Amino acid sequence: MPSFDIVSELDSHEVTNAVDQANREIQNRYDFKGVDARFELNDQQIVLWAEVDFQLQQMLEVLRGKMTSRKIDIRCLEVKDPETANMRARQEVILKQGLDQPLAKKITKLVKDAKLKVQTQVQGDQVRVTGKKRDDLQQVIALLREADLELPLQFENFRD
Repeated sequence: MPSFDIVSELDSHEVTNAVDQANREIQNRYDFKGVDARFELNDQQIVLWAEVDFQLQQMLEVLRGKMTSRKIDIRCLEVKDPETANMRARQEVILKQGLDQPLAKKITKLVKDAKLKVQTQVQGDQVRVTGKKRDDLQQVIALLREADLELPLQFENFRD
């Protein structure tokens, strides 16, 4: 039976490149001359450091632009509220990947409501879709691409 997996993953190498490019742009921008502003990439988060809150907003726009140019969907960014203390401002951006339980259930419900002849099952942080015909699976992919979900989805491991 044909099947495929629905996942939400980030290319960590592209994320690293986007953060490096954003750091370079901030260092070369005129409005950031003499300002201690930088991006730090940790495991699943990016920390923005600047002197004032306004600069954090400018840096966030630069980061979004670099992510978009590297073909990373910015829906995977969860922006936290900025924290300011003395002459330092800090803001965290969480990189979301993997399907959590509520989103996996929402995807399963979307597919079942479409009344397509496929079965879905949640497997950890991915959803497996199986059906008798390849055309049914392609309809599921089209349905999910049109759906307004909070995370970008990838369809992989397609087996015939």
